[in-house]
Amino acid sequence: MTDSGQQLASLITELEQHELELCFDRFTNEDAWRLGVSLVELGRSRELPITIDIRRYGQQLFHAALSGTTPENDSWIERKVRVVERFSASSYLVGRRLTAKGDALDQAYGVDPALFAAHGGSFPVRVRNVGVVGSVTVSGLAQADDHALVVEALRAFLATEPTSPRR
Repeated sequence: MTDSGQQLASLITELEQHELELCFDRFTNEDAWRLGVSLVELGRSRELPITIDIRRYGQQLFHAALSGTTPENDSWIERKVRVVERFSASSYLVGRRLTAKGDALDQAYGVDPALFAAHGGSFPVRVRNVGVVGSVTVSGLAQADDHALVVEALRAFLATEPTSPRR
């Protein structure tokens, strides 16, 4: 395996670990709101041109577009969310796995690239003992940075949640 192949394999392992680590005990409308607000605060504090979208079971629970974004960010969000919904994995992980195989999403799965984008930024909302119930998506940065921002926000959010049974 080449150095770049080893780096990609290492990245895939790291992304898979994110999916195991970042699970909820439950995910409510209030949780979506608080997570969304925390992402807005991160974006504003860093002056990031990002759009944020949070969904559960197909219902949009939170959406915000910060300065510097365009309607194109919303299009990217829709395409990334479809990847999470179809594969129950982050859009970045799906894309990196395809790259490792030398495949493209449309060729490997017969999907329309105008509707699906295996680019970083959409992360599954996974509830323990339930599975994937939604997604948290950021668009506006490089794909690795979109993914990293979502992971950072999820880690901070989950770290503040009590481990005892929820309301």
